[in-house]
Amino acid sequence: MGEFETVAATREPVTVARIARDLEALGVRQGDVLLVHASLSGMGWVCGGPQAIVQALLQAVGPEGTIVMPAQSGDWSDPAEWSNPPVPRAWLETIYREMPAFDPLTTPTRGMGRIAELFRTFPGTVRSAHPQVSFSANGKLAGAIVADHPLTPQFGADSPLGKLYRLPEAKVLLLGAGYNACTAFHLAETRLDRMPAKRMGTAMTEAGARTWKWFDDFAYDSADFTLVGAELDARGMPARGAVGSADCRLFGLQAGVDAAEAWLRENRTGL
Repeated sequence: MGEFETVAATREPVTVARIARDLEALGVRQGDVLLVHASLSGMGWVCGGPQAIVQALLQAVGPEGTIVMPAQSGDWSDPAEWSNPPVPRAWLETIYREMPAFDPLTTPTRGMGRIAELFRTFPGTVRSAHPQVSFSANGKLAGAIVADHPLTPQFGADSPLGKLYRLPEAKVLLLGAGYNACTAFHLAETRLDRMPAKRMGTAMTEAGARTWKWFDDFAYDSADFTLVGAELDARGMPARGAVGSADCRLFGLQAGVDAAEAWLRENRTGL
């Protein structure tokens, strides 16, 4: 939907104050720790765009709360697997040799949307050091959540997702985003007994020098996350409501990951 269509489809401007009110009505409380997946396109005409949404999220959880968002940088991956666009095979060795090392301060996100990209640069935000699947956080627990993000397993028990799982107050907020974007379900994948693995590569800093690093990790797959989400909806687990014009869900991260693990064990073949 273009900007003119968005204005025409919005009954009233979506402001910081309105977003904060809608979040409270959905169940967001002061002191909450929220893993947020946000899509700007479904929220209607937002007065202030991504800035307004980030400000409203921080306002909704207050100084005792914490906001976390994925800050993935898919460009820092094996170029042999790139498809959008692909690169000539003759370029691969040059990329392995010359790709700049991931830098939490300057490396942009890819495919995360305008809200997550702004959030990673917002005053007070810190970012984990994983070169492919970092997380950004802002608030009371931000530093502890993003510290010491292991290279592999990148979504495992010692990752920011694992740390969030150990916080009973942590919740997942799908702010106009679908279950296919729910990175918390990747933590459930790391618990599966016969989860397939793959080789990955990235440009990173190691021992103070830029290097191309190969490593093994799980072959994460979000293709069936919408089916996991349908199960959660059928159980009535998420609170559901509108924030602006967006259809949104809010649920406990621990409960969501546990339910995802159970569903994946029962329904994914070969596990």
